[in-house]
Amino acid sequence: MKILIASYLEPQFVAQIRQTAPQFEVIYRPDLIGVPRYVADHTAMPERTPAQESAWRALLAQADILFDFDYSHREDLPELAPKLKWIQATSAGIGQYVKRMRYDTRTDWIFTTASGVHSRPLAEFALMAMLLFAKDFEYLQREKAARHWARYSAHELADFTVGILGLGKIGREVARLAKAFDMRVVGNRRNPSKETLSYVDAVYGPDELPLLLAASNFFVLATPHTDETERLIGREELAQLPPGAVLINIARGKIVDEAALIAALQSGHLRGAALDVFETEPLPSDSPLWALPNVIISPHSASTASTENQKLTDLFCENLKRYIAGESLINQLDTTLLY
Repeated sequence: MKILIASYLEPQFVAQIRQTAPQFEVIYRPDLIGVPRYVADHTAMPERTPAQESAWRALLAQADILFDFDYSHREDLPELAPKLKWIQATSAGIGQYVKRMRYDTRTDWIFTTASGVHSRPLAEFALMAMLLFAKDFEYLQREKAARHWARYSAHELADFTVGILGLGKIGREVARLAKAFDMRVVGNRRNPSKETLSYVDAVYGPDELPLLLAASNFFVLATPHTDETERLIGREELAQLPPGAVLINIARGKIVDEAALIAALQSGHLRGAALDVFETEPLPSDSPLWALPNVIISPHSASTASTENQKLTDLFCENLKRYIAGESLINQLDTTLLY
């Protein structure tokens, strides 16, 4: 059986995969995949000559397992990879992509996500945003630009409640770090009584969203993008947040009605926002969000860290061991729930 690595990995991680599954042929051709633009870049598109394209298609035709999606053949991957059985993704939020490409209906592939790999950097981004607003970074920036020295008073995070939409792996990590700052932590999930989390003060069900919103000085979106959650946060929901609340989106842009969010920021109802994701990406240059001083914009990069490829490789190797043993795989995508 053959494993084809479809996005860049450092040589030591390729060697780790080979050592984990010596009975597999591990194929890694960095000359045929995209050149990474930054550490842990898994979406760089290749520029292949006709001969290189032919070589890549020949490798796809032999592949039983793919490490990462082949984004250079989104539409015709099922036809080009007839032997394929399993794709290990490098992203957690692959449900909508699998649905859009109709891989769920066109193939019988297994998909495993990278759920958990990005929890820490995303949670740290959320904490960074909370600290910046609690310490009034806007004031500091204005005073620096004016070269003006005037003492001021800020807040402690312990003064606030953080509400987390979705207590999955990312949401729980946000909660754990927030509790280390003595914040009050509330959140919601599909089954509120599933388990007790010592660092969450209150857990609400999906039908108790108004209670979560009303309690949230900082509102963190950490839920998967599904049909159920698309545009879940609109004008009415934003109005239920306390005046002066801050919205932090580390989930997907389409969970929020962006026009309603802009209106709430411009009106002053929201103190600010920290956004890693947007309805349209890249964020259009004419978006009002660029000009709002109370908005932190991250180019869908809050999850990316120098530790990512090691964590991805560890996850893939553990799943390879399970695959060889005929055991259930970690993070297998439910193509109905889309996570």
